[in-house]
Amino acid sequence: MFEINNTLMEALGIEIKEVKADGTCIATMPVDHRTRQPFGYLHGGASVALAETVSSLGAASLVDLQSEAVFGQEINANHIRSKKDGTVTAIATVIHKGRTSMVYETKILDEQEQLISISRCTIAVVAKRR
Repeated sequence: MFEINNTLMEALGIEIKEVKADGTCIATMPVDHRTRQPFGYLHGGASVALAETVSSLGAASLVDLQSEAVFGQEINANHIRSKKDGTVTAIATVIHKGRTSMVYETKILDEQEQLISISRCTIAVVAKRR
């Protein structure tokens, strides 16, 4: 369905665990030297990259990729709790599925299922040019 080599997913260590038929996407990301900010905590930008990744892959599973493409159009995030190491898990669920756009909510949780970050991402659905 998609290629991760030489992508941001590969650089950040993002691993897709499941993409469900309803468009839910679950992935993990390590909190390590690739994803920390200079003060040693999970970088908010890495969390946002993870959230947009799972939102985009979930949306891609709901369209015909032969004729349509999906792109992150807008994203916002609230970072609730800090994290220094370990792994975070992102769970993206579609809250609006339209013909030309979708809206996803992504919760990023730690190993104890505590909320680290929550975001909302608008995904544009665009006809591919032929």
